[in-house]
Amino acid sequence: MADQTLPEQIAQTLRRDILRGKLAPGESIKERDNAAEMGVSRTPMREAIRILAKEGLVILRPSRSPIVANPSLQDITDNIEVLACLELKSAQLACERATDEELTRIQGLQQHMEAVYDTVEPVDVFEIDMRFHIAIAQASHNPSMAETHNAYLSRLWRARYLSAVRKRSRDRVLAQHRAIVEGLLARDAAQVTQEIGSHLEHLAINVRHRFEEDGLVPEQAAS
Repeated sequence: MADQTLPEQIAQTLRRDILRGKLAPGESIKERDNAAEMGVSRTPMREAIRILAKEGLVILRPSRSPIVANPSLQDITDNIEVLACLELKSAQLACERATDEELTRIQGLQQHMEAVYDTVEPVDVFEIDMRFHIAIAQASHNPSMAETHNAYLSRLWRARYLSAVRKRSRDRVLAQHRAIVEGLLARDAAQVTQEIGSHLEHLAINVRHRFEEDGLVPEQAAS
């Protein structure tokens, strides 16, 4: 995090706390208390919270403490549908436009994720995973698409994290990442979009299962 500003470093810490559940959905974020705990002033803390609000992880409230966002299953499903369109198109364009250096970097992220998957914290694996998907979007060489993709990806950080830490997903996720990279290196848009489509389909399924496990889906809707 050496190249990050102080607000970005604080945002990173808070983001991880949200992903881990230390800051739970609906919980208020006490600006003064969190600033004191981290040993920083309230100004960079306030800026960090604004960063997370732009990402959709935090909701700002007039004259009240911000709270951790608690999106509904429908909100998350809607965002996944948009993200899927962006990731599929980005991947198609990456097959056409990505430089060899960009493809090598994407492959490096995939290999690094596989190498450390069982030895580091789930949140560390998750962050590598997100860098992998961001790198593909950037390789589309369409800045508007990459920016929009990043915005929707940010809104889905917690949902994707909860999906990613489901133990039974491990082997499938790693296999899909390998297949995505193979398709990119071959510049085979059909293979890449097929694998990304399956990847995101399982994301939607895992998110729904998580809501059902937590009793947050009405019985009629779950059937």
